[in-house]
Amino acid sequence: MAEEEGIIVSENVKANGEDTAPAVGMLSQYIKDLSVENPQAPHSFQWEGTPQIDVQVNIQVNAVTEEVHEVALKIAVKAESDNGVHFSVELDYGTLFGLRNVSDDQAHPFLFGEAPRLMFPFARRVVADAVRDAGYPPLVLEPIDFNALYVQQIAQAQALAEEQPAGEA
Repeated sequence: MAEEEGIIVSENVKANGEDTAPAVGMLSQYIKDLSVENPQAPHSFQWEGTPQIDVQVNIQVNAVTEEVHEVALKIAVKAESDNGVHFSVELDYGTLFGLRNVSDDQAHPFLFGEAPRLMFPFARRVVADAVRDAGYPPLVLEPIDFNALYVQQIAQAQALAEEQPAGEA
């Protein structure tokens, strides 16, 4: 590194397109699909008691190009009591991530662990707003440790592969 007038300049920086350093960036975020159901309204606003809240989360990754991947964070929330369903929200929240010079060994944990962690606050706000707009108090989902879930799922897949006798598929 050289220093010119107090500015540190890296001698390894190359012109656009010639840089071989790994780079990751969030290119775009969008709602792919949003469904809000309030099937028992207005009666459900009068029901006593706290409903049981069920939250399901799923992650899908699709390559758009060699350097662009779409990560879809799917969140389904259902509030139900003995009287029936209060509300149901299903969100499919997409984000495009650019990955340049990132190996598959590094891209997989990023796309299934770190990318959803970056997306979650935005998707959580959409869910909270949808529940509020359905006439209920906003539902603020608890943070999810996607990186820990990723590590756990990889460990489970490896354990399952080790248990399965060779030759079975």
